Amino acid sequence: MRIYLDNCCYNRPYDDQTQLKISLETQAKLLIQDCIKNNKFQLVSSYILIFENAKNPYSGKKFSILKLWIKA
Repeated sequence: MRIYLDNCCYNRPYDDQTQLKISLETQAKLLIQDCIKNNKFQLVSSYILIFENAKNPYSGKKFSILKLWIKA
């Protein structure tokens, strides 16, 4: 199965995890990420994701997200 995650998904783990909805969405994203690493899903990307990520003012977050694409 091919999976496309938008930029909000990639940034969700950096959001305030004290809110239940955000915490659940983060857990779901991390589960999907594990499935991608274990070759259960194939990650699909786009130039828009790369463009949006490049605009991220937080370099640590930007490079962490970029590494996810490189490993996939």
